Amino acid sequence: MRVALTIAGSDSVGGAGVQADVKAMAAVGVHAASVITAVTAQNTKGVDAIYPMDPEAVEQQLRTVLRDCDVKAIKTGMLYSADIVDVVCDVLEYHEVPLIVDPVMVSGTGSDLSDDSLLKAMKKKLLPICELVTPNRHEAEALAGMKISNYDDVTMACELIGKEGSSVLLKGGHFTGSKVTDYLYLSSEITELTYPRVQNRSGHGSGCTLSSYITANMASGMDIVNAIMVSRERIQKAIECQYAVGKGDVVVNPFVSLASENKSLKVLNAVEAAAAEIQKMVPHEFVPRKGLNIALASESPIGPEDIAAIDGRMTVVNGDLRKGGPAKFGVAEHLSYVLLEIMKVDPKYRCIMTIAYSDDTMSILEEVGMTAVSVSLNKDHYVDGTQKAIKIAGGIPDAIIDKGPKNNRIIRLIAKDTDDLLNKIEQIL
Repeated sequence: MRVALTIAGSDSVGGAGVQADVKAMAAVGVHAASVITAVTAQNTKGVDAIYPMDPEAVEQQLRTVLRDCDVKAIKTGMLYSADIVDVVCDVLEYHEVPLIVDPVMVSGTGSDLSDDSLLKAMKKKLLPICELVTPNRHEAEALAGMKISNYDDVTMACELIGKEGSSVLLKGGHFTGSKVTDYLYLSSEITELTYPRVQNRSGHGSGCTLSSYITANMASGMDIVNAIMVSRERIQKAIECQYAVGKGDVVVNPFVSLASENKSLKVLNAVEAAAAEIQKMVPHEFVPRKGLNIALASESPIGPEDIAAIDGRMTVVNGDLRKGGPAKFGVAEHLSYVLLEIMKVDPKYRCIMTIAYSDDTMSILEEVGMTAVSVSLNKDHYVDGTQKAIKIAGGIPDAIIDKGPKNNRIIRLIAKDTDDLLNKIEQIL
């Protein structure tokens, strides 16, 4: 199972903090490891006491988890002090996984969750190494050092917060109006995400839950934009389904589900599972010089962004077939364009894989009764070449081969799904 990590404080009432993070990540289908930065005595009305962890204890928790688990994405929540920020940044600096920062400084009930040193340390050390920061209005004002009253202020604040290269999701719940508009600052552009305001309150734990959804979705292989869009849709439902556990603020319900997201997770998990089997069964001579890859499309894909593959392909390293990265959507355009053309003719064929060309393999394909078609299929002819291959085969072929010099040829195996693909590989082997 995919693993994500939350570095945050404990909420004794269970609506925010690490408790909310674990529930939200589990709802997305990801295992949540946790590093506790502080223990709070709080309920739905407020925070009565904070007991920060010793920075050495935080560091030991973090190093212990990272030494054992293949963590795919990390989020920080309540860090409380500069000393804790320092140890977290020192450890994470050498771990190249997506880092999402929820810059928690004040609780939803208005209680301070940091000491005076936190803000400067976050701006100096944490934001420069994160991929995304998710402040609310008040947190954004603190990080940017300015008041935010209008769209121009939003733009300026996002530019200041993201000046080191991170993306910014400035949440709009603390602005007024019948609708809530979040602002996504990505690649120097602002995108507005607008949703109906729910009962004029967002619920205890909404910020923690949203950032945890994003983290878990990125751990599952989604790119940052898709992870944010799906997570924002999910938190909207979580807020709509909020419930009371005490006499104060209501708690968001992290266990809501999205059918579209569950389907995406199934595709990613199928690619990961198939890749693991391929690592066990495929001999090195079947691996192209630039590596092999496997891609699986979602149902009714629109473009490459709906097709998952292994990021960085699979290559032979020190005698072992290894993945370059996790399964992600949109990382194998060359395979995606071929697969999209195939699915226009027969949408049941959703899987494709590259293997090295050899005369022996071609003979085996013929022996086991598979249909193989050779066409020009370079980067300028993916669409035309695939259409021609289907026409020559009189339907969907089992394999499409590049026509040209043998040292540049690749065999693309076509299958209905990952199980069908693995069966075809077994036949060939």
